[in-house]
Amino acid sequence: MLKKIAIILLGAAVMSPPQLAAAKVEGDAITLGTAVSLSGKYTTAGNHTQKGYDLAVKHINRAGGVSVGGKNYQLKIIYYDDESTPARGVQLAERLIRQDGVKFMLGPYSSGLTKAMAPVTEKYKISMVEANGASRSLFNKGYRYLFAVLSTSEQYLQEAINLAAEQARKESRRPESLKVAVATENDPFSQDIRAGVLEDAARHGMRVVVDDKLPRELNDMAATLTKVKALRPDVLVVSGHSKGAALVTRQAAEMKANAPIIAITHCESANVTDREKFGDRAEGILCASQWADTLSYRDSLFGSAGDYRRIFEREYGYTPPYQAAESSAAVQVWADAFERAGSFDTEKVRDALAATDLQTFYGNIRFDATGKNIAKPMVLRQIQNGEYRVVAPTKWASHPLVFPKPSY
Repeated sequence: MLKKIAIILLGAAVMSPPQLAAAKVEGDAITLGTAVSLSGKYTTAGNHTQKGYDLAVKHINRAGGVSVGGKNYQLKIIYYDDESTPARGVQLAERLIRQDGVKFMLGPYSSGLTKAMAPVTEKYKISMVEANGASRSLFNKGYRYLFAVLSTSEQYLQEAINLAAEQARKESRRPESLKVAVATENDPFSQDIRAGVLEDAARHGMRVVVDDKLPRELNDMAATLTKVKALRPDVLVVSGHSKGAALVTRQAAEMKANAPIIAITHCESANVTDREKFGDRAEGILCASQWADTLSYRDSLFGSAGDYRRIFEREYGYTPPYQAAESSAAVQVWADAFERAGSFDTEKVRDALAATDLQTFYGNIRFDATGKNIAKPMVLRQIQNGEYRVVAPTKWASHPLVFPKPSY
């Protein structure tokens, strides 16, 4: 049975690919549609995604909504649960467009789900603004209706390699002398991260001594960490979504698999700073992030990045992970495009999206011809005394890097 939240009835289902036309808008409501992972392996990040969407809708509506053609409209969202399954995501994208009449889409969580749904939205000429599909393979297909507010995945952990090279030079060592260990889940997102790390390691002349592909149903990293103990790399890079972040944080400490730099993804989604679950095992780990609340970005809706953090904490009771922040930014992009288009004609709105040049609390957003955001870099934060501190890129760092990472 379909799991559907906040259902909005939109009139007759569309039974064939729509022609260029104005989208249906009921009364004073603009309806966005999305399928997100509210169950299955991506449940945690899927819930962060939904909260980010909902918070932006709430604040845009509270501020008067979206002005189009001299009339103010409220935003609404139709949600379905894609169950963390690409095939289900495809079914639900079809349902949203053909049955629910949705003409404006928000993305799902993960590159795999976005990759599954993008051909559907493209087929129907329905624009999708997505916040959680970073795989660079999404942007070499020639898609015209896909726009991503986040940095692409090959950039996520490249800065860890650059930091290692910087530290080597400070110690009068050659970056070419460094050894790198890489462990990445065998999914599109993590394999793009792997490609970016390997490219940067090669650029610096570093030697890759471990290059493991982790299974999708990841529940043990002992084999990889045994190699790390034996080969003693200077850098250990891990990407395995929330489950992988939790595993490496716990198991590296248990096995005393040390490296001067350990950099991972999904720290916040895995809540690795939770001392009840992890103690101080996460201390010194570097965490890739699309966003940090100490950055200087700001907008008229939420204010600064720090203001957004405080608003989110009041609403939901915890610090927003970047998955929530980027999801809020995606809704802001839609609102901005509607107002600049001055119309609900789907092609005019699509062209307004393509012309986006916007600063949000999350960062600058400007799309290239492929739909990638080319205006915002990734950041690395180190866990220091249980807190996330921006340490890279060095020119935007709020705190110096603790190097080497404290040993287990």
